[in-house]
Amino acid sequence: MEMSDSRVIKADRATVWAALLSPEVLKECVPGAQEVTGTPEDGFEATVVQKVGPVKATFKGQVTVSDVVELTSLTLSGEGKGGAAGFAKGGAKVVLADDPDGTLLSYDVEAKVGGKLAQLGSRLIDSFAKKMADDFFARFQSALEGDAEEAPEGDEKPKGWFSKLRGK
Repeated sequence: MEMSDSRVIKADRATVWAALLSPEVLKECVPGAQEVTGTPEDGFEATVVQKVGPVKATFKGQVTVSDVVELTSLTLSGEGKGGAAGFAKGGAKVVLADDPDGTLLSYDVEAKVGGKLAQLGSRLIDSFAKKMADDFFARFQSALEGDAEEAPEGDEKPKGWFSKLRGK
């Protein structure tokens, strides 16, 4: 599954960049994340609980940051094992550019699954992967802008919590 999209985030590029590399932000923005620890230099470890169709699994895995061009682009790559459910792996190439309203964040996402998950059918997997990516970037935008309306329904976050975390 591959997809591309972009969105304008009402924050300066340095703030968006810092948020992309923050384990606290990743934990808040990854749907189903139970824990995210680590650093951009050493990589992140994550525990994510997800239900895809009839299969519910806890994935434990690593996320690495590569192809870093400071304040401009990076690639987030991850792989998680969900026991009997199988595995999921993928990556997102993220590019930041200036925009009159803040920062234009563009992304290309690729995801693959194996095991029981792969038996669910490509349409279900593709729609799930698209929803995960859309939810992540909607939550990310909401975390930076403090706009609860951008978050998926039922996932409201305190307004501007990332700015408060950074002391702004």
